[in-house]
Amino acid sequence: MSTPTPLIPALIIIETTSLLILSLVLGVRLTANLTAGNLLIQLISTATTTLLPIIPTISILNTSILLLLTILEVAVSIIQAYVFVLLLSLYLQENI
Repeated sequence: MSTPTPLIPALIIIETTSLLILSLVLGVRLTANLTAGNLLIQLISTATTTLLPIIPTISILNTSILLLLTILEVAVSIIQAYVFVLLLSLYLQENI
């Protein structure tokens, strides 16, 4: 069975809107994930520099945590880039 002729214009609008929203959601998801990690790194580095003159041992501990978090953030960025490219290619294959 095929689509009734009067519904074709409405379906074109719905499909076009769906494609635009999927692209927008993908970009927002990527931005939110990367921003959250950068914000956490910024907060810990500010705490580290603030605590350095007051409590040096805690500041050194924060520095080691910051180093581990930076490594984790690089790994997350690589995974996010992979997921972004994978989902984008799937969306494009679906609609070409």
